[in-house]
Amino acid sequence: MNTVKHQNFRQSIVNLDEVLLENKTAIVRDSAIKRYEICYELSWKSIQELLKNEGLEICNSPKNCFKDAFKLGLIENEEAFADMAQNRNLTTHTYNEDLANKIYAQLGDYLQILTGLAKNIGKKYDI
Repeated sequence: MNTVKHQNFRQSIVNLDEVLLENKTAIVRDSAIKRYEICYELSWKSIQELLKNEGLEICNSPKNCFKDAFKLGLIENEEAFADMAQNRNLTTHTYNEDLANKIYAQLGDYLQILTGLAKNIGKKYDI
């Protein structure tokens, strides 16, 4: 099974990793946060597409998709995804430099978590 959304998700992980290797400036920080938002969105949409391809009930929200992924053994720490979801909502609806710096500081951890999800999907579904 090969899915377009999963391919895009994997590429978004590469893109996030790339920007996190740069020296931090306001522009790099903002770019990293935007790339994180894209990566986050593609993560749950990749799960959604996977469930559809497997003939399973399709989740309609990030929270439900991450719960389903947890049940399928694709993610180990459901709480980490809840934290990422909260910060994803904050980046979209809050324009605050202190918050941006706080979230930027967590992006390395988020990258590892999202990379783990992509690898688990790849292993389980041979993609």
